[in-house]
Amino acid sequence: MKLKLVAAAIAVAFAGAAYAQTSPSPAARPGAAPSSAQMEKQRAERKAKDQEEERIEQQAKAERERCNAMKGNAKDICMAQAKGKEKVAKAELDAKHDGSPRNQRKVAEAKLAAEYDLAKERCDDQQGDAKDQCQQQAKEKRDQARRQVREQYAQKPERPAATGATAGQERKTSKDK
Repeated sequence: MKLKLVAAAIAVAFAGAAYAQTSPSPAARPGAAPSSAQMEKQRAERKAKDQEEERIEQQAKAERERCNAMKGNAKDICMAQAKGKEKVAKAELDAKHDGSPRNQRKVAEAKLAAEYDLAKERCDDQQGDAKDQCQQQAKEKRDQARRQVREQYAQKPERPAATGATAGQERKTSKDK
């Protein structure tokens, strides 16, 4: 009896050791917490991104200070350029760290907005009909570029309805019943 008990205990011990050797480590399992090396890498990447963002902000601040020495519409044009460069640089930084289509689209939209704001400020130098035509051309150029960006980053595959209902079926409300 004692011999059977000892044999069973040894068998269980060996079975547990064999299972531990064949089962994946906690870091390798999906949904498991990242290892300390992975966490350290993420911290380093985040710190580098924060430093780059700080550099962009400092550069933009210096450009805005340079603009403060100007007067009139030249100052407005300079400020529009500085703000546009900052927005584009931040969008590009986000796209660099996460190259998703959404961030790529944000870069394109930031560039469009910067170009349009700059064009509007340049139009302020003109008078009367010339100013109106200049602003109209800027809007048309922006709108055409927006359409191109939307087409380029449009969602191609159609996804099924999230409710489980078919796409053509209307949902009944309490009033319909």
